[in-house]
This record gives sequence, structure tokens and C-alpha cells, in this order.
Amino acid sequence: MSKTSPEQNKALVLKAFDTLFNRRDYAAAERFWSDSYIQHSAHIEPGRDGLFNLIRAIPDTLRYEHGLILAEGDYVIVHGRFSGHGRPAAWIAADVVRIENGKLAEHWDVLQDEATQAESKSGLPMFGNHFPA
Repeated sequence: MSKTSPEQNKALVLKAFDTLFNRRDYAAAERFWSDSYIQHSAHIEPGRDGLFNLIRAIPDTLRYEHGLILAEGDYVIVHGRFSGHGRPAAWIAADVVRIENGKLAEHWDVLQDEATQAESKSGLPMFGNHFPA
């Protein structure tokens, strides 16, 4: 049974993501990610060190923006955009995080390159209210 509310879990994930991805404060980020963090993402090495090392290797221009965020029990899903990572298109992500003992304990993601208006068959942006420039 969860010891924290869904609202507390959402706030925790957003603070953790901002601390690591935008502020790149690795010492502070260690307080958010469990020592036994389980990484299910196919493009990230195992554990907390795998994630932190990936971020260290990405240009300092990396930025994370969150959009829709949902939580149920110990699980949080956040729809976001990773830009400035050195690739031609930003990544639109659905990150699923499991919280345990007040820390991010497990992670899954689905990533997709952000489509331009010309590439969008729906005519709608994948994130937010406008297409990338």
C-alpha cells in the first residue's frame, strides 16, 4: 500500500526530472533515485548510474518539459519533451515511474521523434499547442 498520495508522487517525479535533466545536479538527484533503481529503457544502461552517465554524455543544452502527468498508487506517467540533446528532432516521451519509499525505483519509457507540421498526418502537434520551429 502506498505511503504517499498520487499528488505527492507527481510532485516528486517532476522535481526529480528537473533536478537531473534541467539543472544537472547529480548530488541532489541521488536523493530522488533509489540506489537499486531498475531501468527498463532499451537505450539506457542499467541502474541509477546508467541514467546519470547518459545525461552526463548528452550536451548541456538538454531540456525537459513536462505536459500531462497522471498518477495512480505508486505509479506516475508523465508525457514530456526532451530537446537540445544533439539530435535533429526532440523526443516526445511517455515515462512510467514506480515510486518506492519516496524515491524513483523503476522506470519504463516510450520515445518518439517529434514530428514537424509537415510530417504530422493528424495535423496536430505531438506535444503542447504548437509544432517545433
